[in-house]
Amino acid sequence: MEDNYQKALNKIKNDIKFLKFSSCCDNRNVNGVTGPTGPQGIGVTGPTGPTGPQGIGVTGPTGPTGPQGIGVTGPTGPTGSPGISITGPTGPIGPTGATGPIGPTGATGTVEPNPYNLYVLSNAGPGGDGSQLAPFQTIEQALAVAQPNGIINVLSGTYSITQQIALNIPGLILKGRAGTLILLQASLVPFLCNSDNITINGFTMTSDNPYPVEFIQIGGNNNQILNCQIYGPNQPGDSSTWVVNRGFVTQNSITNLLVRNNIFHTLRQSAYLNPNSTGTIMDNVTYNTRGFVVDQASFLFSGNSWGIPENAVDIALLAGTQVGAPYDPLTALEESNSSATISDQR
Repeated sequence: MEDNYQKALNKIKNDIKFLKFSSCCDNRNVNGVTGPTGPQGIGVTGPTGPTGPQGIGVTGPTGPTGPQGIGVTGPTGPTGSPGISITGPTGPIGPTGATGPIGPTGATGTVEPNPYNLYVLSNAGPGGDGSQLAPFQTIEQALAVAQPNGIINVLSGTYSITQQIALNIPGLILKGRAGTLILLQASLVPFLCNSDNITINGFTMTSDNPYPVEFIQIGGNNNQILNCQIYGPNQPGDSSTWVVNRGFVTQNSITNLLVRNNIFHTLRQSAYLNPNSTGTIMDNVTYNTRGFVVDQASFLFSGNSWGIPENAVDIALLAGTQVGAPYDPLTALEESNSSATISDQR
């Protein structure tokens, strides 16, 4: 390719020389015949020069705003499902309106005494009907109208006992209130429980003299002595010489007596349990006595404790009393009753 380029270049140079010679020698200004066109030269492209700086064109003026188009309204869409409204919280309660006028007072009614819930008050006025507003004066008055499984509430006060009170109503509850004191003033058993399911609860019992009797005698089954405090007046000398007064005594063969949460003190014996009687003696406190005397009876002793002055003996098991449960082994009996002192005479 380079040879062709050189040849063409040489030819161009010769043609130029010829033209100069012809022009110089031809003074006649005669146009000669045009020679044939030489071959087209091939130029070599030189290297690209550096890019010039970018020109900044001027923005032309804004054209006029075209007319506003009017769109055609599309068809109405389908109706949506009904919305569910949520009930808001309840507002605060408004103020209470004014109290209306008091109506006329009706006729005074009468309240009949309830024979299943009677009341006794030692200093009540005469003519009471046993209601809480008009209590009886004596326990005997209440017993005259009480019904089986009823309650006689003996209110606070001192009740002097000079005649025996027989509790012969099945299921009766004789309930003392705080400050209710039974004061024995004769040599007799103040409470004789001859029926079944009788409960004596919450009384303080004592006497004006050390009478040789018990405060409660149990002659029925399933009776209970609960939450009472029973004690006698002080007696001089050793307790073995005291008048034989006792907290309670069981008749032969009564069953299922419960004696619980009582306090027995300053008595010859807290109790005498006669042959073939049964029951439970638990959670009582006994002191200054010659203890519970078991004469061929079967009682479970549990949780009892002993105060001061100490008892001469806490539990005495007389000859003929059964061997084995509920008394043996004796160590278990002692441990379950606050390290009881036991006189085993069997």
